[in-house]
Amino acid sequence: MSMKRTNVYADSEDLALIKEAARRRGISEAEIIREGIHLAAMANRVWDEPLDWPTFEGSGEPVTKADIRAEVVRRTA
Repeated sequence: MSMKRTNVYADSEDLALIKEAARRRGISEAEIIREGIHLAAMANRVWDEPLDWPTFEGSGEPVTKADIRAEVVRRTA
């Protein structure tokens, strides 16, 4: 991955937390900042097409073993 240098202003308390996390995890402060930038970028990403999430029918109530068996029988009949 090609990286590009940039400058940002950060709160001193946030930088202290990053420094401590980097020490604890044994990685650089820059790596933690890169992770944070990536998370922010993905959280704000706009997708070209809507996601195709599966939908489920039912009341939302828990199912019993008998319900499952009945569904299996229905599907195999």
